[in-house]
Amino acid sequence: MTMRAGLSGEADNLNAIVADQAAFRVWYELALPRVYRYLLARCGGDSDLAEELTQQTFVEAVRRRASFDGRSDAVTWLCGIGRHKLVDHYRRAGRDNQRQLRIVSEWSAGQSQAWSQHPLQSGVQSALAELHGEQRIVMVLRYLDQMPVREIATTIGRSEKATESLLSRAREAFRKAYGATNS
Repeated sequence: MTMRAGLSGEADNLNAIVADQAAFRVWYELALPRVYRYLLARCGGDSDLAEELTQQTFVEAVRRRASFDGRSDAVTWLCGIGRHKLVDHYRRAGRDNQRQLRIVSEWSAGQSQAWSQHPLQSGVQSALAELHGEQRIVMVLRYLDQMPVREIATTIGRSEKATESLLSRAREAFRKAYGATNS
């Protein structure tokens, strides 16, 4: 069987490659750079995002290999899957940003008068402003609103373990930001 990055347009050939570990590895190594470059060019040069989406693309392609009908080059088909993964990522990111803005605005509206006059308020606000969106949200919900981790997880749409991990990273980032603000 001859391999090339584009693969022939035969659907059966893709199934055979997925079934044979050595053939799959060769095909993957040939197709990977094209799919990665395609995604990298479309996600603003964010190599981490391009890598993640490339991985998701190949996983989805293996899952959906029965839907490959051979009308196009397999790498073209992979790039189509990658494009859908990229669109899904941006949709999810947009929803996450909207949810974060809603949570922060609700929190801001409910701030107590006592906190707004607290001597540490300025430094805390500056440090919170330096955190990434979800880190800022979980810090506010946990420490200013005294919300339990389980409730935070439900609010932000993550598992409890993922929320605990996010909270741990947020605390570390806050320590660094607060230290830099008050130095």
